[in-house]
Amino acid sequence: MPASASRPAPASAPRPAPASAHAPARPPVSRTAPGPSAGGWRLRVRRSLPLLPALAVVVLVCAPAGGADPGQGATVGPADLASAVLVGWMALTLVRRGARPLTARAALLLALPALGVTVATIASFDPAAGLPGYVRTLQIFVLVPAAVVLLLRDRRDFAVLGGALVVLALFQGAVGVHQYATGTGASYRGADIRAVGTFGAVDVMGMSTLVSYGLVLALALGLLPPPGSNRRLRVFALAAAGLLAVPLVLSFSRGAWIATGAAVLAVLLLSGRRLALRTLAVTGALAVVLVGGAGVGGELVGERLGSITEVADAPDQSVTDRYSMWAAAVSMWQREPLTGVGPRGFPEHRDGNASLALSSGGDTAGAGSDFHREPLLSPHNMYLLVLSEQGLLGLTALAGSWAALLLLGLRSLRAERRAYGAPPACGAAAVGLLVWQLVDFLYADIGGPSTVLTALVLGLVAWWALRGADTVPPAGAAR
Repeated sequence: MPASASRPAPASAPRPAPASAHAPARPPVSRTAPGPSAGGWRLRVRRSLPLLPALAVVVLVCAPAGGADPGQGATVGPADLASAVLVGWMALTLVRRGARPLTARAALLLALPALGVTVATIASFDPAAGLPGYVRTLQIFVLVPAAVVLLLRDRRDFAVLGGALVVLALFQGAVGVHQYATGTGASYRGADIRAVGTFGAVDVMGMSTLVSYGLVLALALGLLPPPGSNRRLRVFALAAAGLLAVPLVLSFSRGAWIATGAAVLAVLLLSGRRLALRTLAVTGALAVVLVGGAGVGGELVGERLGSITEVADAPDQSVTDRYSMWAAAVSMWQREPLTGVGPRGFPEHRDGNASLALSSGGDTAGAGSDFHREPLLSPHNMYLLVLSEQGLLGLTALAGSWAALLLLGLRSLRAERRAYGAPPACGAAAVGLLVWQLVDFLYADIGGPSTVLTALVLGLVAWWALRGADTVPPAGAAR
C-alpha cells in the first residue's frame, strides 16, 4: 500500500475529533459545554438535576418565614436553609473531586468581601454579638455566590436558573397585581393597595426586587435570543418583561424604579444602539398606555414619581428618617474609620449618633399583617451600612469586588461582540443585574427573606465575569 494512502485507525485508538478545515475559527469550547442534543427531555431533566439545590432556594423564597416578629431582626427562613444546603453540597462536591475549581483571581474576588467583615468582627466592641451579622454577610456576599459560580457548568445552566427567577417573578407579580386590584396589599397612603406579593408588609421590598430581577433577565433574553432559537421564545421573553413592569409600578418603590431604569438602559445599550432606540420608543408608548390610559396606579404613581425630585425640598417622614440614619451611619464611621462598629452594630449605636428628627419606627400594615411599628435597624443604604459597621476597609473590599466583577463582565461582553457581532443574553443580563444591584444599594440594604435572592443574583453575575466567557457553546447550541 502506498505511504500516502489513508489507513484506518486501530480499534484501540482514541476517537479522533479534528476540527474541519472549512469551519470558522471559534474560541475554545469549555469541557463542560453540552454536546449535541441526543436524549430529548429526559437528558435535559437529568442534566438539570445538579441545579436542584439552587432551584430549591428560588422556590422556597415564597415559603413563609415562620411568622417571626419583625422587631426581632433577621430570621432564618426556608430559603436560607436551602442556601446552606447549596453551600454544603458544593463543598462536598469539591472535596470529592479533589481539584482546584477556581483560578487564583476568581478565588480572590469571591473571598475579598470576607476580609473586611472578618477584621471588623474581630475589632468590634463585642465580637460575639456581631457573629450573626458576620455569618449573614458571608452567606450573601461570599458563600452562596461562590457556590453558584461552582454549580453552573455552562450558559444553559445560567438560563435554567435565570428562567426560574423569571417564573417566580411572574408569580409574585401576579399576586401583587391581585393585591392592588382587591385592596389586600400592604398599606400605602391609608389604603391596602401596595403590591408586595407573598413577602408581606414587613419585607415590602421583596416583591419589587424579585420583579426587577425577572424583568432584566427577560428583557436580555428577548433582545438577544440565542441563534436558531424559536421566535416564540423572544416574544414570550419581551411579553414577560412588559408584564413585570406592571407589578413593579404597583410596588410604589422609588428605589426599585430608579435601579430598574438604570439596568434596562444598560441592557439596551449592550444590545445595540438601533435596537435600544426602538425598544425605548415601544417602552415609552407602553408606559403611557399603562399609566395614562389604563390607569395603572392612578394619581398615586404620579405623586410617587414626583416625590423623587422633591425629597430635598419637602421630604416626608420616611425620607427624613432615611436622611437621619444616613447621617448616623457617617457619624459611626467617623468614630471608627478603619473597621467600623462591627456587624449588626448599627442598631446599638443608632440613637447615640442620630438627630432628634429620627422617628421611633415605620408603620407597617396590610397584606395579612396587623398594624405595628417596625424599628429602624439599618440606614437603608448598603454602602453606608458597610461603612458604619465595617469601616473603610470593609467597604473597599466589598465595593472593590463588585467593581472588578463589573469590569470583567464588560470585558467578556466586548470580546463576544467582536467574535460574533452581538453579546450573549446571559452576559447582558449579568451586567444589567449588577448595575441594578449597585444602584439599588443606594436606597436599600440586605434584610428579609428575599435577601437570599440577592446572593443568587450575585452568583450569576460572578459566574459570567469569572467563567462565562470560557463556556462558549458548540456550533448550533444556544449561546
